[in-house]
Amino acid sequence: MSRCLRDVAKLQKIIKNVQFEGCTVGFVPTMGALHEGHLAIVRQSKKENDFTVVSVYVNSRQFNNEEDFRKYPRTEEQDIKALKNEGVDVIYFPRTRALFSQEFMPLKFSLDGLDKRLEGASRPGHFQGVIEVVHALFLHVMPTRAYFGQKDFQQVLIVQKMISKLKLKVELVQVPTVRARNGLALSSRNSRLTLEQKEEALVLVRILRFVKEGYSKVPLSQLLTQAKAQMKGTALVLDYLDIVDKTTLIPLTSKQPQAVACIAAFCGEVRLIDNMLLIAE
Repeated sequence: MSRCLRDVAKLQKIIKNVQFEGCTVGFVPTMGALHEGHLAIVRQSKKENDFTVVSVYVNSRQFNNEEDFRKYPRTEEQDIKALKNEGVDVIYFPRTRALFSQEFMPLKFSLDGLDKRLEGASRPGHFQGVIEVVHALFLHVMPTRAYFGQKDFQQVLIVQKMISKLKLKVELVQVPTVRARNGLALSSRNSRLTLEQKEEALVLVRILRFVKEGYSKVPLSQLLTQAKAQMKGTALVLDYLDIVDKTTLIPLTSKQPQAVACIAAFCGEVRLIDNMLLIAE
């Protein structure tokens, strides 16, 4: 039976008992407003671990826009119901004062430029807020494995960098992006889109597929120019589209065996991101 907890001491007592019995702990950090993408991650954790914890916390520190933070969807009752249906062991709603107490504040360290590119360039300070809360949550939950979705590809790299730099004893597991039948990447922010906007947003995945198909055939600069041109006449406003090294996120000037195409755009007031792995044939 799922337990809902808000107190870190109670959580850690349970976790220590579980670990004492030799059980593995899977952890899925979320900001709530759960959808099928989140639940796919939860199912993988349950499959690969003896015990699964899911946290729900909307972290103000990773929002560089107060209005975006205020409008971020919050659906606590529905989230609890969905997680109980999945048989999650603990649903954790951490308190802000516990997360950011002196005991759990992270060490300062360099992210080697990963936080300055793509999302980092468009959202200054965003990733510092991410690693602060993820580090604190790791200390609260003490997981064996932590699960993140590939849709937030840059975040996955940055959390892995944090794990390596701080020598944390947790394995990061990346779960493939879950998409709607029409191809749109599932996101909590999609709930803020109208039906018409959800159709308009499909241009993102169409562009990524175009880039993937042309990656082995067309020079990169030409390919990006052609891809960006597909935004013209749509309702979306492009923030960035780039083809980057999949480990450093540095934009590529020539093809390599594996790369990632990353895109971000505004659909009305809602900012959407997506990415796709590119493999040279």
